[in-house]
Amino acid sequence: MRLRTEVYTDLDDRLAAVDLELRAAHPGRAGGRQPVHTVYVPADRVTTRLVPTWGAAALAALRGCPPPPFAEELCEAVTGKLAREPIEDLRIDLEDGFGTRDDADEDRAVRTAGRALVDARAEGIAPPLVGIRVKSLEAATRRRAVRSLDLFLDACGGAPPGFVVTLPKVSHPAQVEAMVVLCARLESAYGLPDGTLRFEIQVEVPRAVLGPDGTATVPRLVTAADGRCAGLHFGTYDYSAACGIAGPYQSMEHPAADHAKAVMQVAAAVAGVPVSDGSTNVLPVGAAPAVRAAWTLHARLVRRSLERGFYQGWDLHPAQLPTRFAATYAFFRDNAPDAARRLRAHLDQRCDGVLDEPATRRALAGFLLRGVDCGALGAEQAGFEPGELRILTQVRSAQAPGFSRGAGGVGASTETVVC
Repeated sequence: MRLRTEVYTDLDDRLAAVDLELRAAHPGRAGGRQPVHTVYVPADRVTTRLVPTWGAAALAALRGCPPPPFAEELCEAVTGKLAREPIEDLRIDLEDGFGTRDDADEDRAVRTAGRALVDARAEGIAPPLVGIRVKSLEAATRRRAVRSLDLFLDACGGAPPGFVVTLPKVSHPAQVEAMVVLCARLESAYGLPDGTLRFEIQVEVPRAVLGPDGTATVPRLVTAADGRCAGLHFGTYDYSAACGIAGPYQSMEHPAADHAKAVMQVAAAVAGVPVSDGSTNVLPVGAAPAVRAAWTLHARLVRRSLERGFYQGWDLHPAQLPTRFAATYAFFRDNAPDAARRLRAHLDQRCDGVLDEPATRRALAGFLLRGVDCGALGAEQAGFEPGELRILTQVRSAQAPGFSRGAGGVGASTETVVC
């Protein structure tokens, strides 16, 4: 070796500021469970028993018109999920789903929904995650959005556990910066710890994807959130319409939608925030043939999103829940055996025909953990305990302890796999 120690030190000094910048700007995905869906319900339809009511309606839809066949064990798992936890993430909607009403009507709906959520939590029947979608911060609806958010927090006595705000029709980073200021002032007004209030950025206008200067807007929106961005959500129909796509062809799988979501996906990966696909407005209602056709479409779209790395989407009707969970469970169960085999081979430092990188190891562990979190997989099907998977999704060190699954169980290993 001919390099002096000073060369190493000089490189460290030159890159020290960049190292700090990268750690701050690219923290990696935060821990915690990402829901498989967000259920949107207009605020005036939110009741204390909303979750069990939706679960019962979904089960009734299954009994009334069985969906396309799936394995008996999958049917049992889905019906169990519908009885136990039919809604993972609820969004109380005051925007498009609620519409434009006079102030007295919206005030009343907000207060009633907030009290219903408090009562549901007291009875143990609230969803794990909940939030509210206010109107946009554009000039015409800005004051109404702020008032509704204030009223909702007042009705709830502060921010409920797992609470998030969805900010729709974001078109400029300044709107996100204003939302950050609003969150801070609400925290002060309600005595909440700093950083309690977080919000999702809804991408549903072209300007949120591509700015007038030709650069991608989405990363700037996430940066403007100053650590409060809880996710990026795609608005299928507003975005498609704004791109000039004719009504019959507006869809989650239109190429214009795929382009927008690809930009969102990269921005989300860089920032370490979750990303959600949108919805389909083809509902499984009416005569049996129409219900089956809608179920087939919904299941295919859910599977398509999952295969493309979008692990969350929107549901708008109770009868969409069976196919949401059926498609999700099938996706994880179909792919779990191979993922578990590859992960185990990597940790045991052997090659079973696929040479996986450390980043792939984290992705495999993350895949299995998602399956466990949503109920699709048990520990036996995943091949690992949930705690092991959580560790494996987080560690990046090439010589991190505790990740070999040889005959002695979890031990020490390096990241090297040699074929």
